[in-house]
Amino acid sequence: MQRDESMNKSEFVEAVAENADIPKSTAQKAVDAMVDVIGGTLKQGDQVSLVGFGTFLTRKREARQGRNPRTGETINIAASRVPSFKAGKALKDTVN
Repeated sequence: MQRDESMNKSEFVEAVAENADIPKSTAQKAVDAMVDVIGGTLKQGDQVSLVGFGTFLTRKREARQGRNPRTGETINIAASRVPSFKAGKALKDTVN
């Protein structure tokens, strides 16, 4: 059965604390550290691979033209790097 809502960060921290049998404050520090490390690694242009879970990486998005939905005016959208996640086999198997 699928949930209608997503888990927010505080619910995630609470679940980690419960699952690891650690205080909520420790789980909060661990989750924050994980997010910081992944973000910093991606910013440097590297990727983070967690075997069985997946890989965090960046992809290049080419410059393109778009439209302002309010005015219909054509605008130029600059090229950028965007974070991406590729799920590992174990995670895919867990979900299916």
